[in-house]
Amino acid sequence: MTVMENAFYSEGRRLARPDSLGETYQLLHGRRDKRKQDLAWIGLVRPDEHEITSIASEFDLHELAVEDAVQAHQRSKLERYGKTLFVVLLAACYNDTREEVEFSELHVFVGDDFVITVRHGDAPDLRRVRRRMESEPELLARGPEAVLYAILDRVVDDYAPVVAGLENDIDEIETEVFRGDPEVSRRIYELSREVIEFQRATKPLLGMLDALASGFVKYGVDAELQQHLRDVTDHVVQVVERIEGFRQLLQNILTANAALVGQRQNEEMKILTETSIAQNEEVKKISAWAAILFAPTLVGTVYGMNFETMPELSWAYGYPFAIALMGLVSVMLYVVFRSRRWL
Repeated sequence: MTVMENAFYSEGRRLARPDSLGETYQLLHGRRDKRKQDLAWIGLVRPDEHEITSIASEFDLHELAVEDAVQAHQRSKLERYGKTLFVVLLAACYNDTREEVEFSELHVFVGDDFVITVRHGDAPDLRRVRRRMESEPELLARGPEAVLYAILDRVVDDYAPVVAGLENDIDEIETEVFRGDPEVSRRIYELSREVIEFQRATKPLLGMLDALASGFVKYGVDAELQQHLRDVTDHVVQVVERIEGFRQLLQNILTANAALVGQRQNEEMKILTETSIAQNEEVKKISAWAAILFAPTLVGTVYGMNFETMPELSWAYGYPFAIALMGLVSVMLYVVFRSRRWL
C-alpha cells in the first residue's frame, strides 16, 4: 500500500505528519476524548485488500465499502455505513496528446474524526486540496465534511478543461464532416462514447450533492458547508447541461454525416453510371465503324483473289462494280447504325 499523505489536524491546523499509520492511530486514541476537532487525513493509492485491513479495522469501515474501494470500477455514489460516509467519485482529465478523456476513481471514507482517500489513478491532485484546506484553517476546522466538500470542489473544477477539450473536438469533427474526411465516422463514435462515460460520471453528483446540501441529520452537514456545496452543485449542473448538449450535438452530427455520405455515394454512383453510358456509346461507335470498314474490306479481299472466273478479268466494268458494291454496303451499314443511334 502506498501512503501518499498522512497528516493529523486539530482545530483546522496540522499538528503532525506521522511517519506511519500506527503513529496516526496513537494520536487519535490519545486525543479523541480531549478535542472534538481532531482529524486524521490519510491518502492511499491503489491498496489491495490485505493492505487496507489495518485501516478498516482501526476505523471500523464496512466490508462492502472496503471491497468496493479495493476492486474499484464503481459508479459515482454516496452511501452511509453506520457513522461513516462512503463516497465514490470519478475524476476526469483531458489528454491533449491523445485527444481523449481519461477517468480515475476516487473513494472517500468520511467519519467523525477521519478522512481516508483511496485513489485508483493520477487524478484528482489531492495535494492541491490539502494546501487549500491548510491555508483555510477555519474551513478545515469544520471537520471531515469540509474536506469532503473541498475534494468534491476539486473534482468538479477539473471537469472544466475536459468540457473545453470535448467542445474543441466537436468543432474539429464538424469541420471534418463537411470536408468529407473518411475517418470522421470512427471519431464521432469514439467521442460519443467518451461523452456518455463523462455523463455517467457527472450526472449522479447532482443527487449526491443535493443529499449533502439538504442538511439531513444523517449526513451531518452544517449550514455554512451547505452554501459551499450549493456552489459546487451549480457548477455540476452547468457541466451536466453542457455534456447533454454535446451528446445531442454528436447525434445530429452523426445523422448529418450519414446523409452526406449517402449523398456522396449517390453522386459517385451517378458519375459511374454516366461514365458507363459514355463508354457504351463509344463502344457502339467503334463497333459500327469497324463493321462499316469490314464490309468493303471483305469485298475487296474476295475480288483480289484474281481467279480466272472473276468478272473483272473479262468484264470492263468489273472493278467499278466492285468499288460501287463496297460503297453501297458501307452506306447501307451507315444508315442502319445511324437509325439505331450508334453513330
